Amino acid sequence: MKLTLDSLAPHLGKKLLPAYLISGDEPLLTGEAADAVRAGARAAGFTEREVHFLERGAGWDDVRASAANLSLFGSRKLLEVRLPSGRPGAAGAAILVSLIERGDPDTVLLILTPRLDREMQAAKWVKAVEAHGAWVPVWPVEAGRLVAWLRERCRRAGLELTGEALALLAERTEGNLLAAHQEIEKLRLLAPAGRIGADAVLAAVADSARFDVFRLLEAALEGEPERVLRVLSGLRAEGIEPTLALWGLNKALRDLWGARGQPAGQIRVWQRQSAALEKAVRRAPRLSFSALSLRAARADRMIKGRLRGDPWDEMALLAADLCARPAVPAPRSMIK
Repeated sequence: MKLTLDSLAPHLGKKLLPAYLISGDEPLLTGEAADAVRAGARAAGFTEREVHFLERGAGWDDVRASAANLSLFGSRKLLEVRLPSGRPGAAGAAILVSLIERGDPDTVLLILTPRLDREMQAAKWVKAVEAHGAWVPVWPVEAGRLVAWLRERCRRAGLELTGEALALLAERTEGNLLAAHQEIEKLRLLAPAGRIGADAVLAAVADSARFDVFRLLEAALEGEPERVLRVLSGLRAEGIEPTLALWGLNKALRDLWGARGQPAGQIRVWQRQSAALEKAVRRAPRLSFSALSLRAARADRMIKGRLRGDPWDEMALLAADLCARPAVPAPRSMIK
C-alpha cells in the first residue's frame, strides 16, 4: 500500500506491516516519518534495532545475515536499511525482495532512500514493498501550502501566530523545514504567551530560507514577481551558477509554451509544478513569447561574455516578464 505522512500515524496505531519504505529529499519530514515507524515497532515489541548504510552492490550479505540471525535473547528486531543513492543494485534488490516476501514475524524492515525517480518507482523491490508493506513518499511542502503547514506546526507547539507573523516566518524559512522547526521551538521558548505578532518573529527568527533552481521555476510559473525575485536573489547569494538559474527560467518558458491549449491532464510535468503551470497557462495570452525568448537569449550571451551587462539583472527582467509584470520594455534587437 501507499501511505501519506498524514495517514502514517493512524495506520501505525492499528497495525504494523513487515516492511516500510520512506523516500524523499526533505530531511525533517522523512526523519519524522522514520521516527514514527521506529516508535510503532518498539510499541509492538520490536526492541532491537540494526542499521545498515549501503551503497550499490556493497554490504548486502550483512543485511541477509542480520535478517537470518535471532539475537541471544530472541528479541524481535527492526532492520533499518539506508540507501543514499536509492539504487540497491541487482544483488541488493534481490535480497530486499526476498526479505520482504518472506514476511518474518520477528523482523520489521525499514528502508530509507532519497526521492525515487520514475524508473526506480517501477523496480521490483519497490513493488514488493507496496504489495506486502507500505511505501511513504515524502514531498517538499510547496510554497502555497507553507503557511498552513507552519500554522499547524505552531498549533502543535502551543503557539498562535498572527497571519502577518506566519507570512514572515514562511518567508524566512522557505525551502528549509529544519530551520522552520527550529525557529518554532525558539519562539516557544522566547516569545511571550498568547498571540505572537510579526514584531516577535522579526526579532527572534533568522533568515534561513534556502532555494534551488526548481523553486525558481515554480515561482516563475506561479506568477508572483516578489517571490520569484526573492528566490533569484537567494540563488545568487548562495553562489549558484547563473547558467543553472537561467536553465530554470528557460524550462519554465518551454513548459509554458508547450502547455498552451493542452488539456490539463495531458501536460507532463513534475507533480509539484502542475498547479503552478495551470496558473501560468491562464496568463499566457498576455505574454509575448518572442520578447521572453529575447530576454533569455540576452542573459545567455551575458553569461558567455558575448554581451555587456549583468546576467542576473537580465534574468530578473525575464522573471518579471514571465509573471506578466514587465519592469522595462524588452529591446527590439540583440546588441552585438
